[in-house]
Amino acid sequence: MTTPQVPLYIPSQVCSTVGKDPVATPPDACMDLVQADLRGDGVSAPDVPANAGLAQVVGDAKQKGIDLKIVVLDQNPAIDTPLRDIATEVGREHPGSTVLVLSPSFAGTYSPTFDRVTLEAGQDIAKVSGTPVVASQNFVTELTTSHFPWTPFTLLLVVGVAAAAIGTRMLQVRARKTNDAEKPVAADN
Repeated sequence: MTTPQVPLYIPSQVCSTVGKDPVATPPDACMDLVQADLRGDGVSAPDVPANAGLAQVVGDAKQKGIDLKIVVLDQNPAIDTPLRDIATEVGREHPGSTVLVLSPSFAGTYSPTFDRVTLEAGQDIAKVSGTPVVASQNFVTELTTSHFPWTPFTLLLVVGVAAAAIGTRMLQVRARKTNDAEKPVAADN
Protein backbone atom coordinates (compact mmCIF):
# COMPACT_ATOMS: atom_id res chain seq x y z
CA MET A 1 0.00 0.00 0.00
CA THR A 2 1.41 3.40 -0.91
CA THR A 3 0.94 6.59 1.02
CA PRO A 4 -0.96 9.22 -0.96
CA GLN A 5 1.20 12.19 -1.88
CA VAL A 6 0.14 15.53 -0.47
CA PRO A 7 -0.12 18.10 -3.26
CA LEU A 8 2.70 20.60 -3.16
CA TYR A 9 2.24 24.31 -3.63
CA ILE A 10 4.88 25.77 -5.89
CA PRO A 11 4.76 29.58 -5.68
CA SER A 12 4.99 31.77 -8.77
CA GLN A 13 8.17 33.37 -7.34
CA VAL A 14 10.08 30.29 -8.53
CA CYS A 15 9.74 31.62 -12.10
CA SER A 16 12.02 34.59 -11.42
CA THR A 17 14.75 32.12 -10.42
CA VAL A 18 14.98 30.92 -14.02
CA GLY A 19 14.27 34.29 -15.63
CA LYS A 20 10.64 33.69 -16.58
CA ASP A 21 7.67 35.98 -16.11
CA PRO A 22 5.58 34.62 -13.20
CA VAL A 23 2.38 35.94 -14.77
CA ALA A 24 2.91 34.36 -18.19
CA THR A 25 4.56 31.08 -17.12
CA PRO A 26 2.90 28.44 -14.94
CA PRO A 27 4.91 27.50 -11.82
CA ASP A 28 5.13 23.85 -12.91
CA ALA A 29 6.91 24.87 -16.13
CA CYS A 30 9.25 27.07 -14.10
CA MET A 31 9.88 24.18 -11.71
CA ASP A 32 10.92 22.00 -14.67
CA LEU A 33 13.45 24.69 -15.64
CA VAL A 34 14.73 24.83 -12.04
CA GLN A 35 15.20 21.04 -12.09
CA ALA A 36 17.13 21.29 -15.37
CA ASP A 37 19.26 24.08 -13.88
CA LEU A 38 20.10 21.93 -10.86
CA ARG A 39 21.36 19.05 -13.02
CA GLY A 40 24.33 21.18 -14.07
CA ASP A 41 26.08 22.49 -10.97
CA GLY A 42 23.48 21.86 -8.25
CA VAL A 43 22.39 25.51 -8.20
CA SER A 44 19.34 27.30 -9.56
CA ALA A 45 19.49 31.00 -8.77
CA PRO A 46 19.08 34.35 -10.49
CA ASP A 47 22.27 35.43 -12.25
CA VAL A 48 23.30 38.24 -9.89
CA PRO A 49 26.67 38.88 -8.19
CA ALA A 50 25.32 37.91 -4.74
CA ASN A 51 24.80 34.33 -6.00
CA ALA A 52 28.21 33.94 -7.65
CA GLY A 53 29.74 31.57 -5.07
CA LEU A 54 26.87 29.10 -4.74
CA ALA A 55 28.42 26.48 -7.04
CA GLN A 56 31.55 26.56 -4.86
CA VAL A 57 29.41 25.94 -1.76
CA VAL A 58 27.86 22.91 -3.49
CA GLY A 59 31.36 21.67 -4.36
CA ASP A 60 32.58 22.15 -0.79
CA ALA A 61 29.53 20.29 0.52
CA LYS A 62 30.24 17.41 -1.87
CA GLN A 63 33.77 17.15 -0.43
CA LYS A 64 32.14 16.79 3.00
CA GLY A 65 29.88 14.01 1.71
CA ILE A 66 26.73 16.09 1.22
CA ASP A 67 24.95 16.05 -2.15
CA LEU A 68 23.61 19.60 -1.86
CA LYS A 69 21.17 21.33 -4.20
CA ILE A 70 20.48 25.06 -3.76
CA VAL A 71 17.53 27.04 -5.13
CA VAL A 72 17.39 30.80 -4.57
CA LEU A 73 14.26 32.90 -5.05
CA ASP A 74 14.69 36.66 -5.35
CA GLN A 75 11.27 37.33 -3.76
CA ASN A 76 9.52 35.94 -0.71
CA PRO A 77 6.34 33.91 -1.11
CA ALA A 78 3.47 34.97 1.16
CA ILE A 79 4.46 32.31 3.73
CA ASP A 80 7.55 30.13 4.14
CA THR A 81 5.86 26.72 3.67
CA PRO A 82 6.15 26.71 -0.15
CA LEU A 83 9.93 26.77 0.17
CA ARG A 84 9.82 23.33 1.82
CA ASP A 85 7.46 22.23 -0.96
CA ILE A 86 10.01 23.34 -3.57
CA ALA A 87 12.74 21.53 -1.63
CA THR A 88 10.62 18.37 -1.49
CA GLU A 89 9.95 18.54 -5.23
CA VAL A 90 13.67 18.91 -5.92
CA GLY A 91 14.41 16.04 -3.53
CA ARG A 92 12.02 13.77 -5.43
CA GLU A 93 13.84 14.55 -8.66
CA HIS A 94 17.29 14.15 -7.08
CA PRO A 95 17.06 11.18 -4.67
CA GLY A 96 19.61 11.26 -1.88
CA SER A 97 20.16 15.01 -2.16
CA THR A 98 19.92 17.54 0.62
CA VAL A 99 18.07 20.59 -0.67
CA LEU A 100 18.20 24.19 0.56
CA VAL A 101 15.74 26.73 -0.85
CA LEU A 102 16.34 30.37 0.06
CA SER A 103 14.35 33.56 -0.37
CA PRO A 104 15.23 36.97 1.11
CA SER A 105 13.55 36.19 4.47
CA PHE A 106 12.76 32.47 4.46
CA ALA A 107 14.44 29.11 3.99
CA GLY A 108 13.10 25.64 3.30
CA THR A 109 14.91 22.30 3.39
CA TYR A 110 14.60 18.65 2.49
CA SER A 111 16.90 15.70 3.10
CA PRO A 112 16.62 11.94 3.37
CA THR A 113 20.03 11.95 5.12
CA PHE A 114 19.69 14.48 7.94
CA ASP A 115 17.01 14.53 10.61
CA ARG A 116 14.46 17.35 10.70
CA VAL A 117 15.95 18.90 13.87
CA THR A 118 19.35 19.30 12.23
CA LEU A 119 17.80 20.62 9.02
CA GLU A 120 15.72 23.18 10.88
CA ALA A 121 18.73 24.31 12.91
CA GLY A 122 20.60 24.88 9.65
CA GLN A 123 17.54 26.48 8.12
CA ASP A 124 17.25 28.92 11.03
CA ILE A 125 20.88 29.96 10.61
CA ALA A 126 20.47 30.28 6.85
CA LYS A 127 17.46 32.61 7.23
CA VAL A 128 19.46 35.26 9.06
CA SER A 129 22.80 34.97 7.28
CA GLY A 130 22.57 37.75 4.70
CA THR A 131 23.64 36.76 1.19
CA PRO A 132 22.66 33.38 -0.28
CA VAL A 133 26.32 32.31 -0.39
CA VAL A 134 26.89 33.01 3.31
CA ALA A 135 23.52 31.46 4.17
CA SER A 136 24.42 28.29 2.24
CA GLN A 137 27.86 28.08 3.84
CA ASN A 138 26.33 28.45 7.29
CA PHE A 139 23.75 25.78 6.46
CA VAL A 140 26.47 23.30 5.45
CA THR A 141 28.48 24.17 8.56
CA GLU A 142 25.47 23.44 10.76
CA LEU A 143 24.94 20.09 9.04
CA THR A 144 28.56 19.05 9.50
CA THR A 145 29.07 20.33 13.05
CA SER A 146 28.93 17.68 15.72
CA HIS A 147 26.43 18.39 18.45
CA PHE A 148 26.21 17.28 22.05
CA PRO A 149 25.01 13.65 22.10
CA TRP A 150 21.76 14.12 23.98
CA THR A 151 20.45 10.59 23.46
CA PRO A 152 23.38 8.78 25.14
CA PHE A 153 23.42 11.44 27.87
CA THR A 154 19.71 10.93 28.54
CA LEU A 155 20.09 7.14 28.60
CA LEU A 156 23.03 7.41 31.01
CA LEU A 157 21.05 9.78 33.22
CA VAL A 158 18.03 7.43 33.31
CA VAL A 159 20.24 4.44 34.15
CA GLY A 160 21.98 6.50 36.85
CA VAL A 161 18.69 7.55 38.44
CA ALA A 162 17.39 3.97 38.29
CA ALA A 163 20.61 2.67 39.91
CA ALA A 164 20.36 5.32 42.64
CA ALA A 165 16.72 4.36 43.31
CA ILE A 166 17.59 0.66 43.50
CA GLY A 167 20.60 1.38 45.73
CA THR A 168 18.49 3.54 48.04
CA ARG A 169 15.85 0.84 48.33
CA MET A 170 18.49 -1.80 49.09
CA LEU A 171 19.94 0.40 51.85
CA GLN A 172 16.44 0.88 53.30
CA VAL A 173 15.82 -2.87 53.40
CA ARG A 174 19.23 -3.50 54.97
CA ALA A 175 18.68 -0.79 57.58
CA ARG A 176 15.27 -2.24 58.43
CA LYS A 177 16.76 -5.74 58.84
CA THR A 178 19.52 -4.37 61.05
CA ASN A 179 17.00 -2.42 63.10
CA ASP A 180 14.73 -5.46 63.42
CA ALA A 181 17.68 -7.62 64.50
CA GLU A 182 18.68 -5.11 67.21
CA LYS A 183 15.17 -4.78 68.71
CA PRO A 184 15.04 -8.23 70.38
CA VAL A 185 18.50 -7.69 71.91
CA ALA A 186 17.39 -4.35 73.31
CA ALA A 187 14.27 -5.97 74.78
CA ASP A 188 16.36 -8.56 76.71
CA ASN A 189 18.36 -5.90 78.51
